[in-house]
Amino acid sequence: MGVLYVAPGYQPGGKEIDFGKTKEHKVLVVGGGGREHAIVDALSRSIWVSKIYCAPGNAGIAAQAECVPIKDTDVEGLLAFAREQHIDLTVVGPEASLSEGIVDRFRGAGLAIFGHTKAATRIESSKEFAKQLMEKYGVPTAGYRSFTDYQEALDYVSGRPFPAVLKYDGLAAGKGVVIAPDLASADAALRDMLLDNHFGKGKVVVEDYLEGPEFSFMCFVDGDRVYPMPLAQDHKRAFDGDKGPNTGGMGAYTGLPFITPEDKAFALEHILRKTASAMVAEGCPLSGVLYGGLMKTADGIKVIEFNARFGDPETEVVLPLLESDAFDLFSAVAEGREAEQPVWSGDVTMGVVLASKGYPGSYEKGYAIEGLDGVTAKVYHMGTKRQEGSLVTSGGRVLMVVGRGSDIQAVRDNVYADVAKISCPNLFCREDIAWQALR
Repeated sequence: MGVLYVAPGYQPGGKEIDFGKTKEHKVLVVGGGGREHAIVDALSRSIWVSKIYCAPGNAGIAAQAECVPIKDTDVEGLLAFAREQHIDLTVVGPEASLSEGIVDRFRGAGLAIFGHTKAATRIESSKEFAKQLMEKYGVPTAGYRSFTDYQEALDYVSGRPFPAVLKYDGLAAGKGVVIAPDLASADAALRDMLLDNHFGKGKVVVEDYLEGPEFSFMCFVDGDRVYPMPLAQDHKRAFDGDKGPNTGGMGAYTGLPFITPEDKAFALEHILRKTASAMVAEGCPLSGVLYGGLMKTADGIKVIEFNARFGDPETEVVLPLLESDAFDLFSAVAEGREAEQPVWSGDVTMGVVLASKGYPGSYEKGYAIEGLDGVTAKVYHMGTKRQEGSLVTSGGRVLMVVGRGSDIQAVRDNVYADVAKISCPNLFCREDIAWQALR
């Protein structure tokens, strides 16, 4: 038997979790997309995990975990399942689950869970909260103003230079940001967000427009403890050349040649660590993943956005590089214990998303997917299911093909060769993932 650890904040009479060195731990992963597939994949490599469940999971995840039909926002259903199955650790993927207070509920019941409290999740669930926090603690970001009134917002935007950056204040599945090139498109976006309430009734944050390459910097965070991950770059726009509407992400890669070691050190100390300490000072410490969506501008590194969880699709290219035991790391953060610094491979990775035609707008489901047996790269399922014995599409983003190696050009060539082996009449992908690394 190992040492007994009890998570800080457990209620009296809460369950003691034995994280001793035995391969008998049961883990529940909450979510059903590519991010959760990557989390399950990392946990499946742990020598301490005997059983993985995923709720609700998908057809690809089912090959590595037992999928259970519970929605990721059904907090009470998930709690009941965790109790019934004597789950040792729950790992939360989606922001929607965190914003529903799943972590508060599990901890109150004495169950170990990796993820932020509802109060801490505000760093993602409210753009205004995040901007106010950065302003108060001197974290570099773009100037902004918040609006609830459509006409006031339109008047403000019309008196400023374009393009205009308009952000819905709440959660919008990565689609609540519009970079409007002119007044007509800004007007349409403001009507969509403030009059039509496309994402729900809320505010709009209008930010100063910044220029420069964007990158993603994720860290495991437990209060003031910050454990950095490899940098990645997402591709938000739907089509080649960064054209088309914003999506949840069409591909990503690691090994960014335009970010220097000095850039990373600055971002770690003056953005990620400073933000983690600020959240402690505000009484809502972080206890999961802090995602910094950053930009390298002519005036230095600045924050574009914060997320309170693993990024998607960045997780799919970052977690395959983790050489430390994922269960050790997740459980240490969940229990408020100091973790060993994670060890990461020196390889680079690249992943291409295959999405349903029409995404991020309306799209059809149920198209058969063939050819996966011939793919040599890792394939993470994002939106698939089994239907009458066949693998079919069931979401906007459907699959992500991820390769790794020592050279990004070779990795890229291999990934696209594998993508070409996949047959489905209703899928499309970008052909230029990692272009900024290769130009």
